Amino acid sequence: MQSLFNCVVYQHDPILLVWAVLSLVIGSVVTMRLFTRAQDTNKQIQTLWLILAGMIGGGTIWSTHFVSMLAYKSDIILGYELTLTVSSLIIVICTTMLGFAIAIRKANTLRIVTGGAILGVGISLMHYTGMAAMKIQGGMQWDVASVIVSFVLGTVTGGLSVSITARRLTKYFSALGAALFVAAVALMHFTGMNGLTLVPAQLDAEAVKLISNATLGAGIVVLMGCLYLTTFITSLIDMKNADETSAHYKYLALHDQLTGIPNRYGCEKHLKDLISAPLQDGTGIAVVGIDLDRFKRINDVYGHFAGDHLLKTISFHISNILGEGELIGRFGGDEFLALKTGIRGKDDANEFAERILTAIRQPVLWNDADISTRASIGYSLFPWDSLDPIKLMENADLAMYHAKSNGKDSVVGYGIAMNRANKERTTLGMLLASAIENNELSVHYQLQNDAQTRKITGVEALARWHSSAKGHVAPDVFIPIAEETGFINELGAWVLREACSQAAQWTVPVKVAVNVSAKQLADPGFPDQVKQVLEDTGLAPSRLELEVTETGIISVASLALNVIRKLKELGVQIAMDDYGTGYSTLATLHNFPFDKIKIDREFIKDIDTNAHSSAILKSTMILGNSLKIPVLAEGVETEEHLNVLNKEGCQLVQGFLFGKPMANAVLVDLLAAQIEAGLWEEQIPRKDNKNMAIRLVS
Repeated sequence: MQSLFNCVVYQHDPILLVWAVLSLVIGSVVTMRLFTRAQDTNKQIQTLWLILAGMIGGGTIWSTHFVSMLAYKSDIILGYELTLTVSSLIIVICTTMLGFAIAIRKANTLRIVTGGAILGVGISLMHYTGMAAMKIQGGMQWDVASVIVSFVLGTVTGGLSVSITARRLTKYFSALGAALFVAAVALMHFTGMNGLTLVPAQLDAEAVKLISNATLGAGIVVLMGCLYLTTFITSLIDMKNADETSAHYKYLALHDQLTGIPNRYGCEKHLKDLISAPLQDGTGIAVVGIDLDRFKRINDVYGHFAGDHLLKTISFHISNILGEGELIGRFGGDEFLALKTGIRGKDDANEFAERILTAIRQPVLWNDADISTRASIGYSLFPWDSLDPIKLMENADLAMYHAKSNGKDSVVGYGIAMNRANKERTTLGMLLASAIENNELSVHYQLQNDAQTRKITGVEALARWHSSAKGHVAPDVFIPIAEETGFINELGAWVLREACSQAAQWTVPVKVAVNVSAKQLADPGFPDQVKQVLEDTGLAPSRLELEVTETGIISVASLALNVIRKLKELGVQIAMDDYGTGYSTLATLHNFPFDKIKIDREFIKDIDTNAHSSAILKSTMILGNSLKIPVLAEGVETEEHLNVLNKEGCQLVQGFLFGKPMANAVLVDLLAAQIEAGLWEEQIPRKDNKNMAIRLVS
């Protein structure tokens, strides 16, 4: 140990020794950082980082050795042989690269230890190759023990350096790994040099061109300068790429990929930033929720590419009308959120929302087809409606829902009463889920009549709900709730079974029509369910008519046709309900095997005064007669309605003119009375009308 101390302190120039130590420390830190960087990158870039780490690490070891040799005090050193000097550099760079490449896997301990050991062996090989390159006026004698110890120290310490860095055993792994790298090089060099004895002698040296100390020093400076410059430039490029990548990922995180406008997270962040920033006195922020009308139908009819085109075009149209302090973002699907700062009340918010609605209404073409749409818009105001950004968006969503419920294509501002309505809706949804179990549901029947004879031809089954907690709940309230909550399937199945069970008890073979939801049509098992109900209740399939809406069919078109065909195979009748309100009526009639067309009540309510309604009726009758499909008109409430329908040749009618929906017991009494009046003689042999009536009631 004393001899090693003397070697370091007394046999080396202190200035050059400090240079060697600084070069070693800096190079070790840079090398281990590069190795760590290589571990954290993918395979394509990892090789480049390993090469750079090997070059810096090998160059550091090589330069430290030769700077230390320049610091070694001896008058008999003549210089350094070029080939061996260069070879020592190549050896240490290659072994350093190889060691790092083997140790790159964090989870493989054996490979890490092996890679570290190769690095340590490379340090020793470089040292003794470099020593062989040194030419002196005399000879060199080596202490074998010192040489062996230097090999062991270099190998073990180098292995520890790589192992700690690769496995990241502590949070200071990088600094500890660099320190051990310094120790590996220093211990190996000075231990080896401690075992060296230079023996002066007068020798006839051959005329070999040697590298002088000055040239070697300059070469070391140039080499390490180039390596460090390369590392610096590479790191700058890497940091620049990292910044650009980070900015790109941040952009992707905050923006919608389809439209390029802010996404949900981007909108929320922007709103929070606006709220946290100071506002002018008396001003606030409008939070506007936007939901496109009929978007799903456009997707189903024209395809998702058309839907994407519509979303991008609408985003473009809205973006073009935005001014300072205004933003539009896509929340997801067909929902958007708009923000506007500097508003002073509802008038400013209404103006902003109406501008957006006008932009949405602009024509949008897809393959020469007009796929333009409308929107339901609701807004809330900061700070008047809430100070919380999430609550503001919820309030805007509530207002948007009210706009959609009130006929769509409109703007509605948030009001405190909407919260109560929403809570009431939630409560009804929970109560509805247990309505069947609590026996709160019933089926009423609306008559369908022959337009000329007024004879009953069938009935439509309608669900009614009398809640023990809320009393009578209108169908136009609980049916949408059932659809939203997913209860519609269970409700539809219950109505189907109840109607078929009651209809099977009627002596008069009146048809019963049951509405089918889009979700039921999308269920491949629905025909089997209908078949089971018919078998269980004993109702003849020809007496069951299932009513489907065009909107419901189109929303599940890929499944609906197959389901309807299976229902037809059972002998069940299929009616198109709400005719004229769908999106592509002729195509639907062409593709689906309907047994009846029901004209929506909207076209009947003013048929005696509205020329457009009359024209729609005439065209429907022509279409029905051409396809040999009977037409039924809904919403017949006056004699004037009936007269117009008779004039146009409409065969079947349904509406309050013939009575409001009635309970099963009332319908049974009505049928019994008609039997007594002889209206059903063709269907029922006349024996004992009194007994017949009793049989119907029972």
